[in-house]
Amino acid sequence: MACNGASCQSNCYRDEDEPSAKPDDVRSAAAAADEGTGAVCVKCKANEPIAAAAAADGRFCADCFRSNLFGKFRHAVASNAMISPADNVLVAFSGGHASRVALQFVHDMQSKAQKNFDASRDLDRSLPVFGVGVAFIDESAACLIPSSEMDGVLRDIKLMVSQLSPPHKELHIFPVESVYSEGSRDSRDRLKELLDRVSDATGKEDLLAHLRMLALQKIASSYGYNRILLGSCTSRIASHVLSATVKGQGYSLPADIQYVDARWGVPLVFPLHDCLAQELRMLCHLDGLKTAELPNGPCSSINSLVSSFVALLQEENPSRECTIVRTAGKLTPFHFNRIPEINDSNVPLATRRRQKRSNLKLNGSISSESFCPICYSPLSKSDLLALGSLETQQSASDVFGAACCSSCQFQILPRDASDIEQFYSHLPEALVSRAKQTNKYDFGSLREQIQDYLLSDSETDP
Repeated sequence: MACNGASCQSNCYRDEDEPSAKPDDVRSAAAAADEGTGAVCVKCKANEPIAAAAAADGRFCADCFRSNLFGKFRHAVASNAMISPADNVLVAFSGGHASRVALQFVHDMQSKAQKNFDASRDLDRSLPVFGVGVAFIDESAACLIPSSEMDGVLRDIKLMVSQLSPPHKELHIFPVESVYSEGSRDSRDRLKELLDRVSDATGKEDLLAHLRMLALQKIASSYGYNRILLGSCTSRIASHVLSATVKGQGYSLPADIQYVDARWGVPLVFPLHDCLAQELRMLCHLDGLKTAELPNGPCSSINSLVSSFVALLQEENPSRECTIVRTAGKLTPFHFNRIPEINDSNVPLATRRRQKRSNLKLNGSISSESFCPICYSPLSKSDLLALGSLETQQSASDVFGAACCSSCQFQILPRDASDIEQFYSHLPEALVSRAKQTNKYDFGSLREQIQDYLLSDSETDP
């Protein structure tokens, strides 16, 4: 729970059962500060703050900093009904600071739930302990990463997951080319051919990110996970807000910056939404959490340039990233930015009530039934109008290209018609079939959606 006391100025997230500083300790610490012996933690008013303690809302001692960051995580999970006792959660793990902290916090929640379950009486074990798995997507086929470096990263990741205390967490290591069908022997070559057809650096980076999401969805559906937990933090979301704006994705932007994204087959949750990258790096340093990231070479993509720009803004003003995300958060979310309500009577009533409360916050959201077949962004009315103007005898590749959002058309799709045909032939089967299952190919349905924007026969007559 957030500490909502009127006198609290630190925006902390204090546990209800966490003891506060004693009055005598507070008075002595304040006296020490007045005497010039040093600053004190803004939360407990007793301990000395750690150096460069990161928080834009104050300086914490190590213990308060750790509990405050975990409190943000737990508050996001509870207030948005991200994880229920019956869930099976797949943590998308890259080895970086954000995903490492996300894995550790999920592990801490699961361990506490397991202890409570073991301590309860046999007749009082109505709530199970949610399961946790870990997924790592190997992108060496797309990024030409030396095998020695990738082997080292995989070794470190296996060690990190194996060193977590029980309950056991299964580790899934999948190559990104696994998005192609099982019987496709040339999947690695097809992936290279697909990426080679994209000349724009930004488009290639975005396409690889979309394929990574397809791989995570495939793992989750194959192994029975019903949640995918991503380590996207405030800093990364702030960069995405600006880069998406630059790329003309303003209409679909609200879909990408919420706590929950259920437009996919397996919903995505973002419990680090309110945590800064600087805070996550600090926690890894304090707790000795090992990370294993592959070195990133120089990149001239829009995403990379915007990330560097936001980092400079953050250095000048530590509240910049929070301000960007908070401002973008005023945009109206979509109807799928919530966990689908559960009507199963076997699910505890408390869980169903919590989900209903979190969904009430999204009343008045935008409804969208049409999505880009590449990035799966919701399509605007202008995109639907362009698609509705196609003739029914167009080839599958032409229809596919017209069904894409304007950003994917500009950044990813080849300019030449013959190249589009080749690009279409190298797409993963799952991506093509997903596009065919949507209403985009049902021109009658499309006409109904855009009926208000079409001219009648009488209006077109001279």
